[in-house]
Amino acid sequence: MNDECTPVLNTGLRGIDVASSKICDVRGKEGKLIYRGYRIEDLAENATFEEVCFLLLYERLPGKQELADFDVRLKQKRRLPENLVPLLKSLPKKMNPMDVLQIAAPMLIQTDGNAGKENMEHVLYSAENLIAGLSTIIAAWDRIRKFQAPVMPDNTLGHAANFLYMLTNEPPKAEVAQFFDAGLVMHAEHSFNASTFTARQVASTKAHIYAAISAAIGSLSGPLHGGANVRVMQMLMEIKSQENIAPYIDNILDSGGLIMGLGHAVYQTDDPRALILAPMSRRMGEIAGDTRWYDLSRELEIKAKEAFKKRKDRDIFCNVDFYSASLFYAMGISMDLFSPIFALSRVSGWCAHVIEEQFATAAPKPSLYRPGAAYVGEYCGPDECRFANIEERE
Repeated sequence: MNDECTPVLNTGLRGIDVASSKICDVRGKEGKLIYRGYRIEDLAENATFEEVCFLLLYERLPGKQELADFDVRLKQKRRLPENLVPLLKSLPKKMNPMDVLQIAAPMLIQTDGNAGKENMEHVLYSAENLIAGLSTIIAAWDRIRKFQAPVMPDNTLGHAANFLYMLTNEPPKAEVAQFFDAGLVMHAEHSFNASTFTARQVASTKAHIYAAISAAIGSLSGPLHGGANVRVMQMLMEIKSQENIAPYIDNILDSGGLIMGLGHAVYQTDDPRALILAPMSRRMGEIAGDTRWYDLSRELEIKAKEAFKKRKDRDIFCNVDFYSASLFYAMGISMDLFSPIFALSRVSGWCAHVIEEQFATAAPKPSLYRPGAAYVGEYCGPDECRFANIEERE
């Protein structure tokens, strides 16, 4: 192939702005994450997940009555369509929960008579349906695969507490529910990551929101996007004890490997969410009566940062997955539910982006995402292949 035919590409669209958005601002150099003008620190400390969902969907924080009405609407949408639980029961118990979620999520459309109509009010209804329904699907599947009966939603509980209740059939302690709620807040939105871009790409074709969210779930299921906190937890289990930390780091540095949960494609300082999650992980360990995973994480963070500075003369920083792993694990949540939990939170952000993609008029955007591709096949330029009949081919 002629070198002159080989283009220079910005692979992965990194550093390329593909659209305008009012939803989220990620300032990697400053370590700031902002939802519609509000810093994540303020939201995680002061707002419930329901408030954040309202903020993302309706572009402002709700008033007291607005929040109460929104909460009622979400609770009314928690119950699954009648044929969805039998479907879940028919699936092989060993199926990956993310695959199950991608199968089941579009079926929520059955209770949405206005799905697919190009009307903001109808799409907002659908968004609320998805936010409420994904939580119930995940909890129901976790119990079904364990040969347990699904637990009906408890409408006296908030979104986070109800999910934990549906998993265990026991109301969670208030502090545990608060930590889980904050975790949902911190995973709700993160600008044009892979799954969000997938949702917007599908939405740009004017497909309905259920199709866009199903596609986003599929994108999140890939190991380069979702599941990082699972690999953090697996890493901690491999290390086992603090005396194994130093040799583990040396081996990673010698082999050119990665320390999971350290480093990020955007942040050039510690992820602000990691700073919030760390003390939660410590406290959750205390509640569970076992702080070893937090203790191991903390010592690994300290020694890894020291080693990278000494041996590579560069800094390395925590991302959101580093402490969310030990936090969720201390709650007794199965590791393969970590990515579905990511989805039950991020669906709020995905829905906001679908709405912005299809209805926003304040900023110019493509009517349909249609990137080009540089052809680098064997016959580039003016040369073409002569078609040979099958008898002539060797």
